Amino acid sequence: MANVKKIFSKIYDKYVDKIYRFIFLKVDSKEIAQDLTSETFLRGWKVFSVQRSAFSVQNPQAFLYRIAKNLVIDYYREKAKIQMVSVQNLPIADPQTNLEEKAIQNSDLGLVKKAIFNLKDEYQDAIIWYYLEGFSIPEIAKILDRSEPATRMLISRAVKNLKAILNEQLNQRTTSNQRTMNNLRKQ
Repeated sequence: MANVKKIFSKIYDKYVDKIYRFIFLKVDSKEIAQDLTSETFLRGWKVFSVQRSAFSVQNPQAFLYRIAKNLVIDYYREKAKIQMVSVQNLPIADPQTNLEEKAIQNSDLGLVKKAIFNLKDEYQDAIIWYYLEGFSIPEIAKILDRSEPATRMLISRAVKNLKAILNEQLNQRTTSNQRTMNNLRKQ
């Protein structure tokens, strides 16, 4: 049992930050991400400890991401997709930064987050794992239990959909800005 604890402890140390980041990007709340990350490893430990061998799970990374993904799905089912935003997550303006630049950066980041959130879950996962976590195609394929060509296609479609959503949001923003400028000119 002590050997299984050591092995699981190493797995925990290796993946805790990655699992947390993945969950945080999905729920956008530090507290909820921490809770779901803890639950991910608790469930992982239950499987490892019952089977008395950490080697019984062939791919611990894929196993933990699958648990995390399922917990996020369960979370949104329970909360009826109401997204909670923590005040602690709001950026604090740096007085040295140009306020106009900061507003543009926050606005652009908000657009990207909103666009990713509007993607199908499998597209969100693929983009997060490939572009933010830096996982390889084979690693993502193992997590999703898909072939490598199917995973490449999934990422390609995810990026295509993300671009379409971003273009739509930018067009809406441009139209809104034009209306605002026209209203200001009329005054």
